[in-house]
Amino acid sequence: MTPTPAPSPWRAGHRGARLRRWLHREALPMICLLALLLVARSSLANHYYVPSGSMEPALAPGDRVVVDMRAYGLRVPFSQLTLWPGDPLAPGDVVVFRSPSDNVRLIKRVVAVAGDRVDLVDGRLAINGTPLAAQPGGPEDFGDVQVVLNLDDGGGPDLHNLVVPDGQVLVLGDHRGASIDGRYFGFVPAASIYGQARGVFWRSGEGFGWRRL
Repeated sequence: MTPTPAPSPWRAGHRGARLRRWLHREALPMICLLALLLVARSSLANHYYVPSGSMEPALAPGDRVVVDMRAYGLRVPFSQLTLWPGDPLAPGDVVVFRSPSDNVRLIKRVVAVAGDRVDLVDGRLAINGTPLAAQPGGPEDFGDVQVVLNLDDGGGPDLHNLVVPDGQVLVLGDHRGASIDGRYFGFVPAASIYGQARGVFWRSGEGFGWRRL
């Protein structure tokens, strides 16, 4: 019986060299690209799929939303460490965050920031004693944005003389009677806000487009 020859060290070394060349030319650039995309998604921009009607009429179920993760500061990926600050959170901003109650990612509108005194009656807001709607039934004025509400299901729970603590924000849904929001899970730490929703880029039944929030 003829013994099986031992594998040639030269051939093994040759295969290793080819593997190293392939890794250098093909795999390494791909790995770098995937890493850059992961960092960009974690620190620069992302998208959010709207699962419910809690933000109607601004957002409809199934909407896909661009989320600017640089809006409130550029952070180290997968952390809350800020490399440099961005804009301060402002009432009227639509934001994505983790629910303080169950850690589910949500999208709501910031309606009050630290120091604001909030009253909410029948779904209508007053901040520091001033109603946000210029006339009954009209949109709420947040300065840069006029918010049309959905009160078809009523206004949901009322709030009375609620003061927002330092470092916190109050978030509500525009569909006030059908939104699980700050009235249920409390204030949201400003530092935990994931990013600002800038606009809808895809809507069911309409396809691609751009609807600024």
